[in-house]
Amino acid sequence: MSGLNKIVVLGAGNIGGTLAQRLAEADLAREVVLIDIIDGLPQGKALDIQESAPIVPFATRITGTTSLDGLAGADVVVETAGLARKPGMSRSDLLEKNAGIVKSHAEAVRQKAPNAVCVVVTNPVDVMTYYFRKVSGFPSHRVFGESGTLDTARFRWFVADELHVAPRDVTGFVLGTHGDTMVPLLSLTSVAGVPLTRLLAADKLAAIVERTKKGGGEIVNLLKMGSAYYAPAASQAELVRAIAKDEHRLIPASAYLDGEFGEKDVYIGVPIVLGRNGVERVVPVELSEAERAAFHASVEAVRADLAILAKLPS
Repeated sequence: MSGLNKIVVLGAGNIGGTLAQRLAEADLAREVVLIDIIDGLPQGKALDIQESAPIVPFATRITGTTSLDGLAGADVVVETAGLARKPGMSRSDLLEKNAGIVKSHAEAVRQKAPNAVCVVVTNPVDVMTYYFRKVSGFPSHRVFGESGTLDTARFRWFVADELHVAPRDVTGFVLGTHGDTMVPLLSLTSVAGVPLTRLLAADKLAAIVERTKKGGGEIVNLLKMGSAYYAPAASQAELVRAIAKDEHRLIPASAYLDGEFGEKDVYIGVPIVLGRNGVERVVPVELSEAERAAFHASVEAVRADLAILAKLPS
């Protein structure tokens, strides 16, 4: 059992419920709390997951509530609440409504769990992470977003599938925003140490990059109602595990930049080292001229949304 006392998952939808199950089964804390505004939803999912404990097995206690008082004393908070994308809807379309949800939750976390490390999932995630940190007033190392973790997982799977190799042998990074301007770094991708550019032709690489950029939309279009949640929940659980076990993982996530990569006052997907107290440091990596231009364009896309956010009623 980990040394963590409590992990709180805000939002008991598909992502929140699946994440709670993964966290409980991993025994990362003594207690996992699911919070949602729909009465019965967090309680029912929590009980359902708890009843699997003798089979899996796990020792974590999991409860559900509609009260934000459930945040009290949380070591880690994962913000998953918000509207999901529908076909034809961009992440930016979600901005105004999801900002209202994030604002109320960030205020509650500040009051009830002032020492928590916070992982933001709500889309558009880079913007919502910035907003969560602003409202909470927390230091930037204790607020970060799940973006590159998921995008990199998708990228690694597409590469593994194309090459017919074990997914775990594919390593690499996807930087930038969690959206169409993300930047898969081909120059830093390898399979068991063999550079990817030696294994696949340029046209195959281009197709994988494009599919990665459209990865979330591909699932939205297939499901027709709702969006992805299995891979996102797995990505979030990986981040929480790195915190709970103080793993010092080198992993991509949406982190605050204060001069790194030539950017300031923005959250964007970059390589970080993640441990018990959150983001230990941003890890600079060398980008090609084309990658740097693409990364800058990704940052500008986030800044455009931040400008919209700044004009919304407070």
